Amino acid sequence: MRRRWSLAIAGVLLIVAGGVLAHLTQTWGGIRIEDVRFAGAKGNTMSALLYIPPNATRQTPAPGILAVHGYINSRETQDGFAIEFARRGYVVLALDQTGHGYSDPPAFANGFGGPDGLAHLRGLDIVDKNNIGMEGHSMGGWTILAAAAAMPNDYKSMVLEGSSTGKPFAAEGTPGWPRNAALVFAQYEEFSALMWSVDLAHDVTQSPKLWALFGTQGAVEPGKVYGDVADGTARVLYTPAITHPAEHLSNQAIGFSLDWFARTLQGGTPMPASDQIWFAKETGTLIALIGFVILLLGAFDALLEVPMLSPLRLPAAAPGTEPSDFTAKGGRWTVAFLLTALIPALTYYPAFALAGTFVKPSAYLPQGITNQIMVWAIINGLITLALMPFAPKRASRAGIVLPSILIALATIIVGYAALWLADLAFKIDFRFWIVALKLMNEKQVLIFLIYVVPFTAFFVVALHVLHRNFSTLAEDRVALYFINVLALTLGFIVLLALQYGTLWLHGKLFNPLPDPGFVPLSTIVAIQFVPLLLICGVIATFAWRRTGSSLPGALICGMFVTWYVVAGTATQAAF
Repeated sequence: MRRRWSLAIAGVLLIVAGGVLAHLTQTWGGIRIEDVRFAGAKGNTMSALLYIPPNATRQTPAPGILAVHGYINSRETQDGFAIEFARRGYVVLALDQTGHGYSDPPAFANGFGGPDGLAHLRGLDIVDKNNIGMEGHSMGGWTILAAAAAMPNDYKSMVLEGSSTGKPFAAEGTPGWPRNAALVFAQYEEFSALMWSVDLAHDVTQSPKLWALFGTQGAVEPGKVYGDVADGTARVLYTPAITHPAEHLSNQAIGFSLDWFARTLQGGTPMPASDQIWFAKETGTLIALIGFVILLLGAFDALLEVPMLSPLRLPAAAPGTEPSDFTAKGGRWTVAFLLTALIPALTYYPAFALAGTFVKPSAYLPQGITNQIMVWAIINGLITLALMPFAPKRASRAGIVLPSILIALATIIVGYAALWLADLAFKIDFRFWIVALKLMNEKQVLIFLIYVVPFTAFFVVALHVLHRNFSTLAEDRVALYFINVLALTLGFIVLLALQYGTLWLHGKLFNPLPDPGFVPLSTIVAIQFVPLLLICGVIATFAWRRTGSSLPGALICGMFVTWYVVAGTATQAAF
């Protein structure tokens, strides 16, 4: 019993250690963080984190910055920027765009929430209304541009990270609008065609759209300041050698923003742009995320001691748990491994394109990206069902459906409680970079109930066949985990290596489908498939080794992935 609880205790200790590190980092120097809700102009509820440095008081208002994440992210995604802005004496409102995080849907509504965010920031009595900046990544750039269009005299400068003026989502840039704009546009940017109408990101200096913004008739020189800060016409382009999502996780990108606001806003605390501590927070929330996974395993292990769940415990020498002679059939094993690893990756882009065309967001299926993942899961579930007769037969276990449901629910509840307590104590979610596990609000819980059925059905089928194929092949525990995890993740690892290798060599992603604007976003979403499937592989193998059944692990994975996706993406339809 003590051994079973030790894993759960280790998970809790990692969550606490990571939470303390993250909290100390984001509050260093006396910064306070408040979770705020406020009403938008149309009565909608908006959500944000408010970073308050100690120098900001009613008697001595401080400069303010509106910081906005990109599409299918949330307010915490810009925490590197927010932490460093606040350390330099800026009041920071890190906004959830409409339909993202805890802001009311639908996404894209009300200028993405930008005008509401700027109005709220200006309404704070601790903010110097004459010194307000805005920073936005990707669609967050269009959010702050919407605020600039609605309130052209209510801010002083802005930084666009991997974003653009002009069509399709913003007003056209001119030498005088927006005010004092810096553009950080990566050399390996995936969205160069969408943003600046150039095929290759390193050709952004040749973009006529960019020339219109800078007021030039020739190539824009990176690092050179055009125009004049005093009259609001200052412009500068920075081109770090990174990718679009890497702008969240870049000392360079953050440093460029710090330099620009130091140049264009008054009242901040002078500090070198190279003096950055934000990555310690990212490390802390990563430690907490790892602790969360270990806690799930430990909770599952401990719950097997509950008498009601005892039918799940694996009896000694249970049928189907001894090593199989299937290892001798190397050709068959290789075929099964390749099909398991590669089919999900090969169907990825077609499934997403199919869902994007035929499964539009609606009141019953309100999240566009979640719909695409759901269609991918359904297609791969059907393919797996068709191939199931060719998988080795394994002895099944009777009478475990209800205990499997109960233990999966209890395990997820333990994990959810841990995240709730971490948010309460440390004001964090569990994340690293764009991989983030967040609490759900009331609307997201209802959306979760819609999507949990197809996602869980996929994992029930997929993990059943996975275990039939591979989970009795290796007596060595490490080898067993390795085989199962690699079978689930290898296809996406290969896909991403091919995509980003092509981007590095040729300056753009390869496009297997006719729609040129479709691949970049889908490829960035695919990055998250690797850690998610890795976690699922670990959970599924752990549960199978203790029960001899794929069902408990599949149910946990179905609920976990649904929770992760629903809470972390955008809701495009009112719900």
